[in-house]
Amino acid sequence: MLRSFLVKEETHLATVLRVMTKVSTRGGKRIMKKTTFVYPIYIATTPEKLWEALTSGEFTKKYHFGCQVQSDWQEGSTVEYLLQDGRVTDHGIVHKCEPLHLLSFTWNMAGDETPRDHPTRVTFELQPMDGSTVKLTLKHEELLETDFVYDDNTFKGLNNGWPAILSNLKSLLETGRTLPPIM
Repeated sequence: MLRSFLVKEETHLATVLRVMTKVSTRGGKRIMKKTTFVYPIYIATTPEKLWEALTSGEFTKKYHFGCQVQSDWQEGSTVEYLLQDGRVTDHGIVHKCEPLHLLSFTWNMAGDETPRDHPTRVTFELQPMDGSTVKLTLKHEELLETDFVYDDNTFKGLNNGWPAILSNLKSLLETGRTLPPIM
């Protein structure tokens, strides 16, 4: 029982450590300025295959909970993640696109009515480690505390959804198969 508790605590702690918050003070009050979720993952693949997996709608629907990304990936262009029935789940504007190296865009969740000063921003950075491994670092910036869900038994919250999506991506690129659905 104690071992199970410790493993659960270590998993939760690892998630918390990936969240960086800049805090400032105004009039003696602590004010959260900016929170960033950072998630690095190492994938046995090439930058070309990983880039295709991030930018191709046919590829994303296999590992991104059935969502198909659509964009021409030009700076200033729209990005949309669509369900099979055509409903948009997430959308934004391409901020930076450096093929095989960096992809950054704003991120707005459909139905999210949280008051925000700025839209959140997602950045994927690809770093080749050798001829067969790429380090993919996801950064999701301009987050609020309400974007996080501290429950290990859900995909809700960016801190739970992104690791599930990127683990699925890793599995697909390395084995040709995604992880089995978890309900």
